[in-house]
This record gives sequence, structure tokens and C-alpha cells, in this order.
Amino acid sequence: MRRRRTSAVSAILGAAIIAGACSADSPDETAQDIIEQVDLNNLPQGQDLDFGPRPTVPDGSLTPAVAEAVDTLFSGPFNVLATEQIEALAVLGASEDPRIGWILSDLMRVSSGGGTNSQVAEAASNLVGKPIEPFAGWNDLTSTLIAWDIPAPPDYLSVKRTIYTTVEPRWVQLFSDNSVVDWRHVSWGGVFIDDRPYDTTDDPCNCIPAADNPEVQSAEDATWLDDEDTVFGVVINGEARAYPRQIMEVREMINDSLGGRDFAIPYCTLCGSAQVWFTDDLPEDIERPIFRTSGLLIRSNKVMYDLTSGSIFDTFRGGAESGPLLDRGIELNGHTVVTTSWGAWVEDNPDTTVLVEDLALGRDFDFRNGRDANGPIFPIGDVDPRLPVQEDVLGILLEDDTPLAIHVRAAAATLAAGDTIELDNGWEVISAGDGIRVVDGDGEDVVGHQAFWFAWSQFHEDTEVWPSSVG
Repeated sequence: MRRRRTSAVSAILGAAIIAGACSADSPDETAQDIIEQVDLNNLPQGQDLDFGPRPTVPDGSLTPAVAEAVDTLFSGPFNVLATEQIEALAVLGASEDPRIGWILSDLMRVSSGGGTNSQVAEAASNLVGKPIEPFAGWNDLTSTLIAWDIPAPPDYLSVKRTIYTTVEPRWVQLFSDNSVVDWRHVSWGGVFIDDRPYDTTDDPCNCIPAADNPEVQSAEDATWLDDEDTVFGVVINGEARAYPRQIMEVREMINDSLGGRDFAIPYCTLCGSAQVWFTDDLPEDIERPIFRTSGLLIRSNKVMYDLTSGSIFDTFRGGAESGPLLDRGIELNGHTVVTTSWGAWVEDNPDTTVLVEDLALGRDFDFRNGRDANGPIFPIGDVDPRLPVQEDVLGILLEDDTPLAIHVRAAAATLAAGDTIELDNGWEVISAGDGIRVVDGDGEDVVGHQAFWFAWSQFHEDTEVWPSSVG
């Protein structure tokens, strides 16, 4: 469907397997190094995962016996189960109604008692017909239910709210009856909600602390950054700012202003993605949204919410998914984010500002090349096998809202070889420091952001891929 002006590329490119890192992770690479690592005719493929055959799923209400067992299970505390609760678990495990698996999955995720977790895992094993280990088995159970697309049981949100608010009572505002969130896919990320008031960046919390109106400095003064450090670069109305990954790993959410605009930047370490969403172009009667990290995840992507209204927002698509801003049909407008190295960003934007080192709180994490290096650590279910789960793509929406994922390393190799990449609609993929971006026929930026393939493809299931030979 799309053409590439790459007539010389196939003869030039090497045949090595593409690494899972973005080009900004290796800024010392020459153009020839990139070319030799990428073969556009033989890009690595992902893997079809085998979760086994999908079981038969009953329709309608739960049977009276199963409904009674659910009520009994939640008739008392569930960190240490009473005899009647254990008996109810056995009924659920033998119910042959896989919808109950979602309730068991939630219980496994939040239960800290070893006995309870083992008892729930045993019931889950009986229910789905495969071994589910205590604790770690929660991930396998949840991914299996996602891959099978098992529907939620009746009144699931009410049950899930009961389970999760025993861990964090402040989540109650998020588990709203007024939502389009797929609650089956929501899980606990192991941290708690950031509900600190606006502009309290330095206030401690038992959470991932967002930064509001972060302090910045000039490139000349940012001697703490090395040229090879990865940054997320933003240019708004001619003003440039860099958001170092070292800081975003710690903060995960920034509410900022640049070039006369207000916006938020959520960063998800698990899906390798930072976005910019404008918060100043909403109807006049809507107070500026201030975004925070909830501590919840949806298929290994952060669940962000607006502190002002309590509404949940989709980080990949920018739409309100619960609360009063869902009622208003609010969808945020995005802006381009460039993933590149600090050295390359400064070379292209010498007047850039950058967040100050103190915002990293003395920590210098690199989850991408550490904890997250071997793939998602939270449930994601099955994944489109056209690319490996953590292959970097630049995601954009075409004029008709068709999603397109551009293979970052393949595009970088093509451009390094001196070829151009033009899409069918006349838009062009161009270099941006060590990264890439897309411009339209007038040379204006097309809104886009980089992400791991699993994340982009699960939120844009109908996505096309460049190069079209993939898959």
C-alpha cells in the first residue's frame, strides 16, 4: 500500500538481527553501522503464543450455585479465608464458567497471604484446565484470559472495585460505573495512587511522583547529562525542551508549559513510550486537567487520570474513558515527541532547555535495559506477531485515522543509506537527531510518538506497518 524510495537499500543492507533498542541507545553508531544491522527484506518476526484452545463460555447470568459462591467468597476478609470461603472457591473452580477467572485473577494479584493465594491458584487451575502457580501464576492466568477474550462475569466492576479498594481505598473514584474502560485488562502495578495537589512536585508520597512546572536549565548548564543519554524532545512554537529518560523513569508524569501552551507528558517505562497531550484547548468551563499516575495498569500500560475531575484517560489515544470528562466527550490533542540522544538533540536545538537533575531524586534508573529488557513483566495476552514485542515503532495516525507503525531501526537504516521514505499520501519520514519523525506535505510535524510494538499494536489493533513487507 505504501511505497519506499529505497532502490539501493536492499543491495546495501546487512542481514544481522535488529536489536530491541532504539537508535538513541547507541548514539556512537555510524550510518554504516545502522545499515549493516538491518535487512529490510528480512526483518525479525514476532512469535505466535499458544494459550491453548478457548473453552466454551456460558451466556447470561451466573448459575445460582456460582452466584452464591461469589457472594460467600466476599462475605468476609480474603487475606485469610474462612472455611466457607474455601468451600466457595472450590465451587468456583469446578464451575466450568471461565468468566469467573477474572475474579480469581484479581484476587491472586492483590492477596498477600500465601495461603489465600495458593487456594485461589488451585481453583484457577481447575477452572482453566492448566497449572496456575501461586503468585507468579497470576500473570499467566491473566494473559490466558486476555488471549481467549473471555468476557467479564455479570457485575464484574462492582466485584473488582471491592477487591482493589482493599489495597488502595483512594482508587474508589477511578472504579466509576460511568466508564468505557475494559476493566478485565486493568491490574495493579505494585505502586499506589499519586493524588497530591497540583504543584507539589517535591512533596513525598508512597507513589510515583509526578512533576508539575518542573525546574529547567540551559543545555550549557546541564553538565550532568552525557551525549548518549536518551531524551524525549519537544518543540512547541519554536521553543525546545528535553525530558531526560533518567528523570522520566522516576516521575512518569509531567505537567508543564512551553511555547505558550500547557500540556502533560505521561511516560510508561513498561511500553517505552512518552506522549504529549495539550491541556489548554478544552471548553472554557472545563478546568485544566492535571495528570497523575494511578498505580494501575491496562495491559502493561499506565493508567493515567486527571486529578481535577477524577477522569481516567487513555495514554495512547488521549480520550477520557471515565468520569465527567467522558460525559463531555473530551479527547485531547497531541503533539510530536522525538526520542533521541541528548547530544543529537542539542546539536539540532542549541537553545533547548532541559529538566534539572534534582528531579531524578538521586536515582538513575534504566528499566529498559534492566528490569524490562526481556519483555513485558505484566500481562498483555497475545500479541500481533508481525514484530517482536519490544521492537521500537513510531506510531502515527494517517489522515483517515488509520494507524501506522513505522519500524524505527528500519527507517533509520534507510535514511542513513541516503534514501528517502515517502508514504502514499505524500508524508515523509525524516531523521530527527538519532530518531525519526514524520512531516506532512507542507513540512509540518505529524503527531507521533515512539513505543514498543506490543503497546502500539494492542491499542491500535488494525495498525498498518512500514515497511509493508513486515508480516
